[in-house]
Amino acid sequence: MGLLIVSGLSGAGKSLVVNALEDIGYFCIDNLPPALLDKFVEFSKHTVEIEEKLAVVMDIRGGEDYKGIQSALDSLDEKNVLYKCLFLDAENEVLARRYKETRRTHPISQKNHLEIDEAIRLEREILSPFYSSADYIIDTSILSTAQLRDRVVSLFSKGKNKGMAINILSFGFKFGAPKEADLLFDVRCLPNPFYIEGLKHKTGLDEEVSNYVMKFDDSKNMLGVLTKFFETTMPLYLKEGKSQLTIGIGCTGGKHRSVTLALLIYKYLDELGYSTDVSHRDIKRGISQ
Repeated sequence: MGLLIVSGLSGAGKSLVVNALEDIGYFCIDNLPPALLDKFVEFSKHTVEIEEKLAVVMDIRGGEDYKGIQSALDSLDEKNVLYKCLFLDAENEVLARRYKETRRTHPISQKNHLEIDEAIRLEREILSPFYSSADYIIDTSILSTAQLRDRVVSLFSKGKNKGMAINILSFGFKFGAPKEADLLFDVRCLPNPFYIEGLKHKTGLDEEVSNYVMKFDDSKNMLGVLTKFFETTMPLYLKEGKSQLTIGIGCTGGKHRSVTLALLIYKYLDELGYSTDVSHRDIKRGISQ
């Protein structure tokens, strides 16, 4: 059975994910009470079209019923039902801003008369076990609607992914390391375009910046070491059964060196046949070394 269970924080993009899944042929049920999961799975076994691609969304909108999510998953395990879990996450301040912009009320805030920040904190605490056990985690903080859709399609449509989806994420250590990263690499030791006239206000997306970074032997050697590392470890992750891998490449401000290396690693892994995408968390932030 191709069962996918979707959960995550309110405002993180679950509705957009459902739309993307439906576009690639999934039969989706939103806001399914955990108590009905067992019965719905049993029903779907008699409908071939549903059984092949089925996605259900379970979160805190059901009120106190969310406490039954773990029991529902345990029941699937006992019956040897194969499933994967997808968790949608985002930074607290991003979630709060989305609610203010849309003027919607957070489900916990509405029921318990809490401020939005406290409601988000409580929801994150409630869903922490689901987050810890998720097979896929997508942080939507910096993703556009189109980028989120592409990520979902990349993960769950049939294509060249060798069984694992890889996200390359550039970032600036000044703004904190990304919590979703499985692997972190620090490239602050490489020559910094920040100090070069005409390059300070450009980014690693600009050819002048990438050419500057990669003209040095130290940069070429580091790229060689990293590509060799990935060539060796990717098959091992696949053998382990890992379905998603996020690789963080960090410099100081997340605009120059990390962006350059992230793009080169993305191209390398894509050429190897992995389903790979790349995003730049801090590229639009203020200028920093």
